Amino acid sequence: MRKSGLILFLGIMTLAGGHAAAAAALTVAEVKAAQEQAGPGKGAALAGKNLSELDLSGLDLSHADLAGADLYAARLVGTKLEGANLTGARLDLAWIIRADFTNADLSKVSLFGPVVAMTMAAPAPAEAPRFPGADFSGARVIARFTGMDLRGAHFNGAHLGVDMKNQSMGLMRNDFTSADLTGADFTGAQLNRTVLAFAKLNHAKFTGADLTGVDLSGADLTGADLTGADLTEADLAGTILREVTGLDKTRGFDKAQHVERAQR
Repeated sequence: MRKSGLILFLGIMTLAGGHAAAAAALTVAEVKAAQEQAGPGKGAALAGKNLSELDLSGLDLSHADLAGADLYAARLVGTKLEGANLTGARLDLAWIIRADFTNADLSKVSLFGPVVAMTMAAPAPAEAPRFPGADFSGARVIARFTGMDLRGAHFNGAHLGVDMKNQSMGLMRNDFTSADLTGADFTGAQLNRTVLAFAKLNHAKFTGADLTGVDLSGADLTGADLTGADLTEADLAGTILREVTGLDKTRGFDKAQHVERAQR
C-alpha cells in the first residue's frame, strides 16, 4: 500500500473506532436464506444484524431492511441495494465498488473510508457505486465520490465536513470532484473543507449549509439555492453562479476566495 493510502487507512481506523469489528454473527448462506424467505419483490429482514466483513458481492438486497446493521468492511461489490433501508447502519471501510444504492435510505449511517475502486486512483465509471435519490440525512461521511452519480440525493443535516480534531494522520475530507449532484439537497449540512470542484450542482439546495473553506472551483451552481449558506474562505474560481437564489443572503461571501473569477 502506498504511503498516502496507509495514512488514509490509519486515519479512517481512528475515526471508525480504531479496531475491526467482531466476527460476523451471520453467514453469507444465512443472508441468502433471508432474502429467499422474503420472496420476490420484497427485501430481506436483516435489521440490526452483524454482517461485518461478509462477502455479499453480487447479491440482490434491493428493499432489504438493514437498519442498524453492521456492515463494517463488508464486500458489497456489485451488490444491488436499491430502495434498501440502511438507516443507522455502519458501512465503514465497506467495499462498495459497482454497488447500486439508488433511492436507498442511508440516513444516519457511518460511512468512513469505503473502498470505491480497485486501485488508489479515482474509480472508473464502470466501477463507481451509484447513489441517485439516496438519503444521507444526518449521516457521518468521509468518502471519495469523484465523478459519481448522486443526482437528487439528500444530505440534510449530514456531517460531511472535516473534523479538525481527528486529522493527526493527515487531512481527510469528502471529495465530490466532478460528481453529478444535480438537484441534491444539502440543507443544514456541514461541508467545511469538502471538495466540490467541477461538480454538477444545478438546482442544488444549500440552505443554511456550512460551506466554509469548500473547494467550489469550476462547479456549476446554476439555479442553486444558497440562502443562509456560509461561504467564508470558499474557493469560487470559475464557479458558475448564474440564476442562484439567496446569494445576497449568504454569510461570508465577502470573505470567499477568487470571487472575481466566479461566473455570474
